[in-house]
Amino acid sequence: MEKPPTTTASKSYWRWSKQDFFPEPSFQTAKTYGTAISHIGPRLKDRLLNRSTDSHELLVLPNASENRMRRCLTAWDLTWLAFGSVVGSGIFVITGQEARKDSGPAIVLSYAASGFSAILSALCYTEFAIDIPVAGGSFSFLRIELGDFVAFIAAGNIILESLVGAAGLGRSWSSYFATMVKSDADFFRFRVNSFAPGFNLLDPLAVAILLIANGIAMSGTRKTSILNWISSIVTTSVIFFIIVVGFMHAKTSNLVPFLPFGVKGVFRSAAVVYWSYTGFDMVATMAEETKNPARDIPIGLIGSMSMITVIYCLMALALVMMQKYTEIDPDAAYSVAFVSIGMKWAKYLVSICALKGMTTSLLVGSLGQARYMTQIARSHMIPPFFALVHPKTGTPINATLLITIFSSVIALFSSLDVLSSVFSISTLFIFMLMAVALIVRRYYDRESTSKTDLMKVVMCLSVIIGASAAGAALWSSERFGWIGYTVAAGVWFLGTLVLSFLPKHRSPKVWGVPLVPWLPALSIGTNLFLMGSLGAEAFYRFLICTGVMLVYYFLVGVHATYDVDHQYIPESKLAEGVETGTSQGVLK
Repeated sequence: MEKPPTTTASKSYWRWSKQDFFPEPSFQTAKTYGTAISHIGPRLKDRLLNRSTDSHELLVLPNASENRMRRCLTAWDLTWLAFGSVVGSGIFVITGQEARKDSGPAIVLSYAASGFSAILSALCYTEFAIDIPVAGGSFSFLRIELGDFVAFIAAGNIILESLVGAAGLGRSWSSYFATMVKSDADFFRFRVNSFAPGFNLLDPLAVAILLIANGIAMSGTRKTSILNWISSIVTTSVIFFIIVVGFMHAKTSNLVPFLPFGVKGVFRSAAVVYWSYTGFDMVATMAEETKNPARDIPIGLIGSMSMITVIYCLMALALVMMQKYTEIDPDAAYSVAFVSIGMKWAKYLVSICALKGMTTSLLVGSLGQARYMTQIARSHMIPPFFALVHPKTGTPINATLLITIFSSVIALFSSLDVLSSVFSISTLFIFMLMAVALIVRRYYDRESTSKTDLMKVVMCLSVIIGASAAGAALWSSERFGWIGYTVAAGVWFLGTLVLSFLPKHRSPKVWGVPLVPWLPALSIGTNLFLMGSLGAEAFYRFLICTGVMLVYYFLVGVHATYDVDHQYIPESKLAEGVETGTSQGVLK
């Protein structure tokens, strides 16, 4: 039975005063807010230059939650949390859509390319999560290495990823359930002709499943984890059945033509099916609740992602060998494929497995998304009301409710194709930043790195990022052909080679990514390349969302984080508290 975490505050959890949302001095009156706005220049400069520290994220910020999360997860829990969050979040949903539209039988190559990129990103996450086991995941890691402003841009995309990902899963759950009841993915949806295409099919069932999944996640981390790994073991058995039966009814003729949309279609699909691999970053956010992060996180992250990549490639290959890609149903691919080979009963087994997979993805996603939100709120980039942890459940109920409400609204209106493109570009952008942050962490130390060495690192990173972006742009525009790609790859190689000869100023505390800077540089390149494979429409949506985030940042985020960071006790005092065992990260 789960024991409640230790309570450190006597206030009621359910409170709604202005001070709980905007306690910072800048927001006390219209006059103080006007003064804050008038100082936007120096405050923005302060935010651009400010860096957090490991001790600040580990020791100070958690106190904003008033109650601590309980360390209750093991390597077994993390492995199945990764499996539960990833498997079901895309393989049953996106595979049919992309095989039919962009890649054909070569969808298996798309999954292999995305899996390779995902494993590189998982390596970067693992090193950070071991060194800094906090709920913030990539937000905290980027805040330490790249600063407040970059962390905020990442935070905005994390929130966007959370909302869109949950909404997409809700819509997908609705589609699969509808095909079980009646062979029509839109059976439970209501068409509103006055709304724009892509937003005109209202889906109340998607909203209902989001409310149920998030409600379970609020009840307790350990309970949700046990429910997840039991159901994930069942999913593994059904997936084994799908692969075996799929290959038993496979026709090699269905693989011809293997590349109907060319190599470009393979990578365009790879960028979209990346959605199928997302979710492993949620495991990094569970580090604060892991018993032994140094041992459990590498097993849970890297082991599970390697296994999942193999499973995905086999499942994708089984699908396109069972059924011609032109006949695949884009909404419920596996269910319809089994019907086409005469196994009508298997349609229900596959659909139940898909529904279960998507349900566990929603459960684990809800855990991780709420913990991202909690750490972002702890820093006051969003109101600290959402950082509060409930004293009985040990879960951030306010943050979970925020995710639930907004994702439900998005799921009600938005179609799957709109959601998948927005989700992929946000995820790839964050993973690219994580690789940059890892290189900065290894090559830059505030105490020992000279300005000359720092400038060399910045120049090499600029070359690596610029060459990767140029290669992606050339690929997307189809200009200069292989000559352009070769030049871009050559410049990337030279930038990484020069960086490899520069002195490293920091080593990982326990476990580190091998072959630095080559693997993180490769992660930068693959993530930017996959971003470049997405259509222009995805970038327009990404830029619009980022623009909205910046407006919020200039009006609220800058001033809230500035006020808070200038109230905390000095880091030297904090270190003294750590040595005496009395550090609480209190405010002045």
